[in-house]
Amino acid sequence: MRTQKHSLHHRPQFRLERWHRRTLYALLAGLLLSGLAWLQAHYFLRVAGEFGDTIHPLEHWAMQAHGALVMPFCFLLGSLLLQHMRRAHHARRNRASGWSMLGVLLSLVLTAYGLYYLASETSRPWWSLAHWSIGLALPLLLWLHIALGRRALC
Repeated sequence: MRTQKHSLHHRPQFRLERWHRRTLYALLAGLLLSGLAWLQAHYFLRVAGEFGDTIHPLEHWAMQAHGALVMPFCFLLGSLLLQHMRRAHHARRNRASGWSMLGVLLSLVLTAYGLYYLASETSRPWWSLAHWSIGLALPLLLWLHIALGRRALC
């Protein structure tokens, strides 16, 4: 069994640097807002036209913004592996909510992949429902993860 030696003045650092944390929060907020904009446009702003419902222009722009924001978010999320996730896991800190966060994020990636590559016209609504339901739960889980982490440090 491996033991870690830490002096009273040196505790393992799990908290992200300010720029890293703020950038992740800003990207997550942008993802949430663009996802909400898409939901609004897709479900509430469509107009019945001569040949059926017409897609509101906001739907397309929200989808493009969402796709553009997810790329840097995934990059920064990957950067958490060594500093934040690995250190906290080895220190046995906040594991349940941390693994839950990872599971939810993986579910978002898989449902996004399903929407883009696997969904048929009949299965698309189910992929979409799964994706946005999980996406709307993510901020709550993130808040819980942060609150539990801060409580554990006290």
